[in-house]
Amino acid sequence: MAKPFSKTLNLVNIVKQLWPFVKPYRTMVLGTLTLTLIGAMAAQVNPLILKYTVDHVDVLLHHPDPMKEGVKLLGVISAILFAKELLNIFIQFGQKYYGEKIRINVSNTLAQKAISRILTYRMHFFALPENQSGKLQTRIDRGVESLTRLVQNFFIDILPLFCNAILALVIMFTANVYVGLIAITILPAYFLVSAKQAKKLQGVRRQLRSGRENKSNGLLNLIDSITVIKSFVREDIEEKKQLAIQQELTDNQLYTRKTNFTYDGVKSFIEQIGVVLIIILTAYLVLNHQISIGAIMLHIMLFNNVSAPIRQLHRIYDEINDAFIYAEAYFQIIEDDEEIEANGGYVVTEAEGTFEMRDVSFTYPNGTKALHNVSLKIQKGKTTALVGLSGAGKSTILNLLNKFYEPDSGTILLDGVDLKEYDNSSLRSEIGLVLQRNHIFKGTIEENIRYGKIDATEAEIVEAAKKAYLHDQIMDLPLRYKSDAQLLSGGQQQRIAIARLFLKDPPIIFLDEPTASLDAIATEQIKNSIDAIKQNRTVVIISHSISQIVDADVIYVLKQGRLVESGKHEELIKREGVYKEIFEASARSLNIARLAQTFKS
Repeated sequence: MAKPFSKTLNLVNIVKQLWPFVKPYRTMVLGTLTLTLIGAMAAQVNPLILKYTVDHVDVLLHHPDPMKEGVKLLGVISAILFAKELLNIFIQFGQKYYGEKIRINVSNTLAQKAISRILTYRMHFFALPENQSGKLQTRIDRGVESLTRLVQNFFIDILPLFCNAILALVIMFTANVYVGLIAITILPAYFLVSAKQAKKLQGVRRQLRSGRENKSNGLLNLIDSITVIKSFVREDIEEKKQLAIQQELTDNQLYTRKTNFTYDGVKSFIEQIGVVLIIILTAYLVLNHQISIGAIMLHIMLFNNVSAPIRQLHRIYDEINDAFIYAEAYFQIIEDDEEIEANGGYVVTEAEGTFEMRDVSFTYPNGTKALHNVSLKIQKGKTTALVGLSGAGKSTILNLLNKFYEPDSGTILLDGVDLKEYDNSSLRSEIGLVLQRNHIFKGTIEENIRYGKIDATEAEIVEAAKKAYLHDQIMDLPLRYKSDAQLLSGGQQQRIAIARLFLKDPPIIFLDEPTASLDAIATEQIKNSIDAIKQNRTVVIISHSISQIVDADVIYVLKQGRLVESGKHEELIKREGVYKEIFEASARSLNIARLAQTFKS
């Protein structure tokens, strides 16, 4: 299970954690804040002008020719308001443009940080159930989206609104203390209701996050498994599984909406109480000759500037609380120091290739005990075969030798140096790995083969493809080496992986069922190529093909995670143990006796 997030999540804490991502753009932030302050002051012009206009119009009504003086007044007021609006256009453009620029840049930085971070994590991290690809993608995408929305809300929405509100409150208190007290009294009541709303939805928001992750991961698994689903006619079952996930997500979404609508209604009622109280009080003060008629309009418009953040917080507060949940998941990913891949300082330039495992045990993150006190030695320049039934621990040994995982106990040495001491990049640069199922990246055949050597020339790529017996098939394609590699057959994709191996040309080669998806002729061709590249290299091979293992210099036989036999093919056959059972079963599966009769005839 993932460890719980160690930091208490609140707005101040998240802003502190976001600051390193925002800091590179602090000049734009300062500029945005300056524009915000200017915009907040400009927003108070309308209430003041309206008060001035109403009061002067009231005075002009008692003059013998009010229209003459009134036209001058209206001209001055119009000029001021138009000038203010022109200024406001530039202010709002600057606020929105630079605020959006900050948001986009921060979004890119957050996304890149997550990518660069998870690339440093050990394989253990990706093997955890909660870190399945769909869940991990949803957590990162939603986390980045929520945090960047928080940046946008803070610099584009919240700060302008609250600067406006604070200045409006100052003017209200200056004009009349009692009216200002009414305005400020409404705010605590509103925030108290909002706090209760957030507390009630806290657990549900985590369930929503989990539901979205499960939905995304379920859809990916559905697509990946579509062939199996259709072959077993299990469409109805899979649809019901996804429906159950969707129904739970829908229920939580409806509960969230219902709660929000209820509390939002209460907050709107509180806001209207403030409006009514200010109208009653200012009307009373006018009738009591304590303020002018224009002051009524002034205070109502100023209170509108105070209540504007409240109305916006119906949206912003909900988004901020949603950001808390996904921020927790995002920062848990990028701050999981326990999952960083251990990396030594020993840099190897040309490994000899002698591995030694001493009393090694290993358990996968899901609790599966894969190896029990295994000790073996892989000689440099020799071919070593690992044999055993499925689940015996063969591939686990390769994972450990590649330093993808670390053993629970015991020691692994390469050329006499503990594997823990090796720099991971230099170690893996010395190893070529071909798996039973090799990943083919989105892109051309040329790009996929080039993955074995990034700076390879076209001639080197063609030569590698020829060694993998893939070149002729590529040349039959309309786009040749520019063809989409993911559209190739399984066998052709396997040859791409083998071509990568030839291109990398490492001193150590690990082969995990390298010809599993190839036909008989292709298998023979690839075997000939592998036999050629084996010369003077350390080779470790896992294969159920008899022809791949009988010529090995040493064969290690595993059973249920334990080493039970070792030796050459002839020696192991004479012992009549596990190896002989596997060998005879392989021979029967190939119908060797019948094949022999065919050749005799």
